[in-house]
Amino acid sequence: MAKTVLITGVSTGLGRAFAEALLSAGYTVAGTVRKQDAAEEFEKIKPGSSFARVLDVTDEEAIPKVVADVEEKIGPIYALINNAGYGHEGLLEESSMEQLRQQFDVNVFGAVAVIKAVLPLMRKRREGRIVNVTSMGGLMAFPGISYYHGSKYALEGISASLGKEVKPFNIFVTALEPGMFRTDWAGRSMVRAERSIADYDESFNPVRAARAARDGKQPGDPAKAGRAVVTLLESSNPPAHLLLGPDAIDYVTKDLESLKAEFQAWESVTRSTNFD
Repeated sequence: MAKTVLITGVSTGLGRAFAEALLSAGYTVAGTVRKQDAAEEFEKIKPGSSFARVLDVTDEEAIPKVVADVEEKIGPIYALINNAGYGHEGLLEESSMEQLRQQFDVNVFGAVAVIKAVLPLMRKRREGRIVNVTSMGGLMAFPGISYYHGSKYALEGISASLGKEVKPFNIFVTALEPGMFRTDWAGRSMVRAERSIADYDESFNPVRAARAARDGKQPGDPAKAGRAVVTLLESSNPPAHLLLGPDAIDYVTKDLESLKAEFQAWESVTRSTNFD
């Protein structure tokens, strides 16, 4: 019997690429989408193996019902890939608190709600994989997407702690950290806050323009990301973190080196705070 993988957000982008790669590798995929027409389209990919369920991950009451339905009608969920999410671009000072709440509702609270619905089943079976799609932006930061970074840093921390909690049950948790892939993330899917403070024009307008210009020209191939996820799920010892893309490892490594240098430069102050 083919193993069942539940993936949130399979309409487009990396979620679709993950689903297609897993279907090609012989898995059964239950994918969530937000509209019925997208559900019908997804189920045509590989009838009998690709199943869709309409779900908004911010609907906490609906999530357990969908998970129970997948378990009953499709199969026991071997792996969960928390992929649903979006990017908010905007300077912190120009972005509203409501926009912050919306970003966390989808990227953090939605992901955790799905985990909480799936985890008891995996724990009972003493087997499972949870892959939380964060970002290289969960380990380093660019200007102008602070809300997005905040959500991804949060999911990174949750993933790291959860992984230690559930390892005794043969459940492995991986934070998947893509770099720049050729998806709609920086285009149609991105929410952009309106500009309102002229002081930021010189520093931020070029950043916003460059990000928009990269849309559709990103170096990452979603199909190859999909194949990487197959490799991840088939590993007997999956990592707690998996960066995807040369840009991801380059940016994150550079940031970690800068962080280490800063720690070292301030080490004497750091070590001065205990009782004598």
